[in-house]
Amino acid sequence: MINASQMITNPTFKQQFAEGNTKAVTPSEAHSNFADSLKKAVGSLNHSQVEANKKTEALARGEVNDLHDVMVTAQKASITMQTAVEMQSKVIDAYKEMMRMQV
Repeated sequence: MINASQMITNPTFKQQFAEGNTKAVTPSEAHSNFADSLKKAVGSLNHSQVEANKKTEALARGEVNDLHDVMVTAQKASITMQTAVEMQSKVIDAYKEMMRMQV
C-alpha cells in the first residue's frame, strides 16, 4: 500500500540521484510513471476506505468485538482521505499559479 509520504518522497529516485544515475526520462515515460503512481495512490486510498467500511459494518452486525481495531482503521482511512484532499488542493493551486505565469 502506498501512502502520501511514499508518493511524495520516492526512495528509488533519491537512491538514483545519490548514485549519480540521472538519466534523461522521455516525456512519455514521465507521463506513464506519474499515471502509474497516481493509480496506485488512488487504489490505496480506495482500499483503506473499503476496509474501514467493512470493519464498521461487521461491528454493527456484531461479528467483531474489537472496537479499538475498528476505530483505528476508520481513523487511518479518514487521515488518508484528508491527505489526498489536501494534496489535490495543492496541485490545483500550483497549476493555477503556473497558468498565471507570463511566458
